[in-house]
Amino acid sequence: MYKFFFLINPISGGGQGKVIYKFLPEIMESMNHADSEWKAEFTDKDRMEEQTREALASTETLIAVGGDGTVSAVLSTMLLSGYASKVKIGLIPLGTGNDLARVLHLYKPFVDRGLLFLVRRLLLARPRPFDLWQVNGKLAMANYFSGGIDARIAHDFNQDRATGVIASNSVFLNKLHYVRRFFADRSYHLKATKVRYVDENGASKVADISGNRTVIIGNIPSYASGCNPFFGSDMADGLLDLVFVPNMFNFLSSMALGTIPVIGYLFKKFVLKSIKVQSVQIDLDSQEFLQLDGEDVSGKLGDQVVIKFASQVQMLSLGA
Repeated sequence: MYKFFFLINPISGGGQGKVIYKFLPEIMESMNHADSEWKAEFTDKDRMEEQTREALASTETLIAVGGDGTVSAVLSTMLLSGYASKVKIGLIPLGTGNDLARVLHLYKPFVDRGLLFLVRRLLLARPRPFDLWQVNGKLAMANYFSGGIDARIAHDFNQDRATGVIASNSVFLNKLHYVRRFFADRSYHLKATKVRYVDENGASKVADISGNRTVIIGNIPSYASGCNPFFGSDMADGLLDLVFVPNMFNFLSSMALGTIPVIGYLFKKFVLKSIKVQSVQIDLDSQEFLQLDGEDVSGKLGDQVVIKFASQVQMLSLGA
């Protein structure tokens, strides 16, 4: 049984995963970890689930090296394979959004001190309880789910990347392209959409949000690369934050004001009004644009999305 197993996406962050792989022997030796105590392996998109199952079965701590998509794939397999309560999870952020890394206090050390510094810190980090949610009984949600203009932007961004319109792996250039996609998609509204939810007090409610700009369902206080449209979000309280965004003013304000002290607090409490919920069901057009943890899932979930609590896991964090 390994103490640490690193699953590394070799193309995330412009190939920084390969840099970590190269220096891991030196890092592990400097921290007195024998070769028999750890293993590192590059992910293969064609056998990612199999790789993850094998890693979970052979380690105490699985560290996913890559973007939000890599982590989401690992967590989905973790839930379905029954290892959620048995294996601790760590993250080394190499993606564009890195929302989960931000709330686990991993992103700032990475930006300020560099990749190799973060690897060393993460190996000494303590685990903290973290809620995982299940989408339609098969996919894990750690960060957020949304449908509408933001998901349309994510979809078009991924299409541009797949067709070669985006040729660079630069995080800065990727974010710049997101801005360009926003202006191209700025007129988008939700199609026919009805949301049924159970609030924190157990009351069942229904809202017709057809024509809204987006609906956002969050588990963590970070969304779309560090924005925070959620009011008092807690990652380990068994509740989600449900936010209806009816117009462009609210959409842009949620991006710009959410993290500002006092102003953001007042805006989210009295204007945006996020709702604490135990579960959510969304009935929508089967062709609606959707994203899960920053990854495009448009056309993959049918015309109904059900999000329920799945399990609590132990995530390595550098903060309280």
